[in-house]
Amino acid sequence: MLPLTEPVRLILLSLAGKPRHGYSIMKDVDQMSQGRVRLSTGTLYGTLRRLLDEGWIEGFSEPASSRRRRGISPTRLAAPALIVSQDTVGKNRGFRRALVNCSNA
Repeated sequence: MLPLTEPVRLILLSLAGKPRHGYSIMKDVDQMSQGRVRLSTGTLYGTLRRLLDEGWIEGFSEPASSRRRRGISPTRLAAPALIVSQDTVGKNRGFRRALVNCSNA
């Protein structure tokens, strides 16, 4: 099981709001953490790979994109991970929205 580090929780929260691609996740995490957490591309894509391997997220091709972007969205497996970290993430305004969206995915 993947450790629920702050970057993992913030990435899952970002994805729970709506499907995103890498750069969008980086910007959203920066905004949610008010600039406190700035993901490097290595951290972001390494974490996304581990989340994919664990089955917590899934990738899909964005057909309307002129670039070959891959969108990413959470799976139902991500919801329990957010519940476990409720005490830490619960102060984040997006927690409830994220939990509902993951549960309905």
